[in-house]
Amino acid sequence: MNAGVKIMKIILLILILVLAAWMLVRRFERSQMYFPQPELEFTPADIGLAYREAELNTSDGCRLHGWWIPNVRARGSLIFCHGNAGNISHRLESIRVFHQLGLNVLIFDYRGFGRSSGRPSEKGTYLDAVAAYEYLTRDLKIPPEEIVIFGRSLGGAVAVELARRKKAAALICESTFTSAEDMGRFMYPYLPVKFLISNKYDSVSKVGELTLPKLFLHSRRDDVVPYEQGERLYRGAAAPKKFTEILGGHGDGFLETGELYRRTLEEFLAENLPGS
Repeated sequence: MNAGVKIMKIILLILILVLAAWMLVRRFERSQMYFPQPELEFTPADIGLAYREAELNTSDGCRLHGWWIPNVRARGSLIFCHGNAGNISHRLESIRVFHQLGLNVLIFDYRGFGRSSGRPSEKGTYLDAVAAYEYLTRDLKIPPEEIVIFGRSLGGAVAVELARRKKAAALICESTFTSAEDMGRFMYPYLPVKFLISNKYDSVSKVGELTLPKLFLHSRRDDVVPYEQGERLYRGAAAPKKFTEILGGHGDGFLETGELYRRTLEEFLAENLPGS
């Protein structure tokens, strides 16, 4: 075997090893970012709310599943962008709160979550939120000035991007991080996170350009997303904006905060929805 063939084999082996390493890194990243659950455990009917199934079609061919929960005394409609785990059936308590506040609610599962097809990614979740928005505006004929975009945790990053792309009355971000890179550094301080992640979710670089009213909610006791990130996201946002400190942990803060949470949302909605 001549030297040229040996060199080519070595180069090929190196390329295979690099490709394998890259695939392992991408798999690890997805495993740390998305925790979908396919089975729906409950429906809005379990808490006494009428609803109907919603089928959403994304621009890249995914079919998403969601619920439309109407309110006969609605003053507006809310697009609910949930976090990175479970599915829509685990958000019934939040749906109840928004319904009691006089809102229609459209909640949907990202691709790969619940009954939605596909596999989650940053680009994909953005397209999923756009599909939900278009379902409201195109299919249900709801005007943008009556739409509130809500996101919790990773859903806050999705909501921020949706507010960049589409018009709405207001944006609410609850327990939301500044960027995936910042979260990666927080969780894995000894890894070169910047060079390892492909999903950026860089909300802190986007909120400064959003001119619609914004409400940020975060707890000092959040056990997943540091309170400092919620504060920094608020500081980077353009006016008009508000920040409210809530209580509790990452997933139950809205429940533990109770009346303060509801009053904060009520005041924000009253200020920013024309039907209030």
